[in-house]
Amino acid sequence: MAKLKTAVLISGRGSNMQALIDYCAAPNATAEIALVLSNISDAAGLDRAAEANIPSITIDHKQYADRASFEAAVTQTLEDHDIQLVCLAGFMRLLTNTFVDHWRDRLINIHPSLLPAFKGLDTHERVLAEGVRFTGCTVHYVRSEMDAGPIIVQAAVPVLPDDDPESLAMRVLVAEHRCYPYALSLIAGGKTQVINEKVVIDGAQAPGATFLNPTDVA
Repeated sequence: MAKLKTAVLISGRGSNMQALIDYCAAPNATAEIALVLSNISDAAGLDRAAEANIPSITIDHKQYADRASFEAAVTQTLEDHDIQLVCLAGFMRLLTNTFVDHWRDRLINIHPSLLPAFKGLDTHERVLAEGVRFTGCTVHYVRSEMDAGPIIVQAAVPVLPDDDPESLAMRVLVAEHRCYPYALSLIAGGKTQVINEKVVIDGAQAPGATFLNPTDVA
C-alpha cells in the first residue's frame, strides 16, 4: 500500500515534526513526510528536515501582500508535491477560512490542552491558574474556528502540586510526541472517518477519539 504523502508546516524548532519524522522512519509506517514547509527562513526545524533528507521549502509570509496570496502560494506548493495530508506543527500563522476549507479533513493540528478546554495561547499558565487536576493534548482536524475541529487523539497529563508553566509544558510535550504520530498512523492507515463532525475510529471500542491514559505519557 502506498504511503500517505504528508507535509509538515512549521515556524520554529519542529519538535513535534521530529516525532512525526521518527514515526515515518519505521518500516511499518503508513505515512511519509514528503515535504517540510516553513514561513521562517531560519526555523530550527529546517535543520531537522535536512538531517532526515526530507525536502523543505520556505515561503516567507512577509513577501506577500496579504494572507490570501501567501496561502495560495502554500497550497500551490503542497499540491505541486502531491501532498495528501497537512500537519501543523508550531506553524505560527492564522489560517483563513479559504485555506482551511480547501484542505478540509486533510489538515490536522496539535494543541497542548484537552480541547475544547483552554483554547488559545498561554495554555499552561491558565491551567495552573484554574487549579485543574489534569490537562493534556489534543490532535484534531482543523476548522475555521481557532483550536476547534473533530478530535482524533487525546492524552491526559496530571498537573502536579509543584508544577510551574515550564515543567507542565515539558510533560505535556512528551504526550504530544506520542499523540501526533499515533494520530498520523490512524489517518494514514485509513482508520478514521469524520461523521457529523466527530471522528469515528475503526476498531475502537466506542465511537469517538482515542484517549491515552496518563500512565502512558507520565
